[in-house]
Amino acid sequence: METARNEALKAWMREHQYSANSLARAVNSGLEALTGKPGTYDGRHVREWRSGRVRWPNAATRHVLADLSGKSAVDLGFVPRSRTSPAAAPQEDPMHRRTLVTGAISVAVAAAAPGAASTRKIGMSDVGRLQKKFAAVIASDHKHGGQRDIEQQAADLADAALNLLNSGSATQRVRDSLYATAASFRSSAMWAAIDGRRFKDAVAHMREAQALAELSGDQAIKFRIWSHAGTLYRHMGRPADARAANDVARNLHITRRDPMFASLGLARQMAIQGVSHELRSLPRTFGEAQEAMHRADPNAFRPVWLLAFWDEAELHSLALSAHLAAGDWSTAEYHAHRCLASLRPHMQRSRAIATSRLAQAQLSQGEIDTATHTAMKVKAEAATQHPRVSRMLQEFGAALRATAPGSVNARTWTEHTAAWRAPA
Repeated sequence: METARNEALKAWMREHQYSANSLARAVNSGLEALTGKPGTYDGRHVREWRSGRVRWPNAATRHVLADLSGKSAVDLGFVPRSRTSPAAAPQEDPMHRRTLVTGAISVAVAAAAPGAASTRKIGMSDVGRLQKKFAAVIASDHKHGGQRDIEQQAADLADAALNLLNSGSATQRVRDSLYATAASFRSSAMWAAIDGRRFKDAVAHMREAQALAELSGDQAIKFRIWSHAGTLYRHMGRPADARAANDVARNLHITRRDPMFASLGLARQMAIQGVSHELRSLPRTFGEAQEAMHRADPNAFRPVWLLAFWDEAELHSLALSAHLAAGDWSTAEYHAHRCLASLRPHMQRSRAIATSRLAQAQLSQGEIDTATHTAMKVKAEAATQHPRVSRMLQEFGAALRATAPGSVNARTWTEHTAAWRAPA
C-alpha cells in the first residue's frame, strides 16, 4: 500500500516558510528547552514526516511541534499508530493555545490533561543554557549578517524561551530573565531582517520584541529594541520616526546609569541626522558620543550584544554612514579609514559595509582608480550573500559607469562582479 503524504504538514511549512532543515533546527531547540538535551533531527527526518514514512513522531517531538505551530499532531497531519488514516483518528485535545500579550505577542501555553500539569521547576541554569545560544546567534550575525536562517534561528529560540517559561513553575526573577531572553532573541531576528532589508518582517519582530521587553522590565533589552527601531525607520526612509524611536532608547534611565548606552544612542542619532542632511550637527554629536564612550567604566557589566560590537570602530562606522548620507565625502572617507583600522577580526559584516561605503566616498570625490580598487576588496561572500552589501555595490557599479562610462575601471569592475556570479 502506498504511503500517504502528509499534506497538512507540507502546507503549514510552506505557509510559515520553513525548509526541512530550518524546521529540524527549530524542533531541536524546542527539545532542548523541554528536556534539557538537544534534539538530533536533520532535514532528512522532516522529509520523512512530510512524505508519510514517519506517521507518528514520539511524544516529546509532537509536543514541540504543537508549541511551534499552535496545532495538535493530528491537525498537522500525523496519524496515531492505532489508526489507519487521518480521517479515522479522533481529534486530540489541543496541547497548545495562543494568547495575545499587550496586543502584540503570541505566547505558547501548554494545556495538559487534568491532573497531569507539569511541576518542573525552571531555574537560572535553564536561562543560562538559552543565553549561551544567544551568544552564538550574535557571533553568527557579525560573521554573516542579514541571512534568513539567522533570523529564523533567533525567532525559534525566542519561542523556545517562552515555551520553557510555560513548561513549569519559576520565581519572578527567572520569569523576568526568560522574558528578557526571549526579547533578546526576537530583537536579533529583527536585526537580521533589517540587515537583510526585509523591513515588513522586521516590523513584525519589533512589535513582539517590544512587548516581551515590557514584560521583562529589562532596561538594556528595551534600549536595544528601540535603538534598532530607530535604525529600521532610518533604512525605511522615515527619519522622523527614526528619531522618535531612538529618543525612546536615549531617554531610558540606563543611559544615565551607564554612559556606554548613552554613547550608542548618540551615535545612532548622528546617523539619523545624516539622512536628514543636518551636516552642521554631526561633529558635535560625534564628539558627545565619543566623550560618553570614554567616560564609561570599562569594567561595568554589560550585555553580550553590546560588548560584541560597540567600540570606537563602530562609532566611526556610524559617523561614516552619517557623513556619506549628508554628502560630506571627505569626512566620510576619514571615518571609514578610522573604522577599518580598528575593527575587531570577527566583525566581518561590518568590514564589508565600511569598505563598500569607503568606495562610495572615494568615487564621489572623483578618485575613480582608488574607489574601484577599494570596492574590489569586498569579499565575494559578502558581496553576493549580504543584501545590504550587495545593494551598496550595485549602486557603486551604477555610479562608476555613470562617472566613467567605457573606462578601464568600469570594464574591470564589470569583469570582477561577473566572476562572483560564475559557477564554481
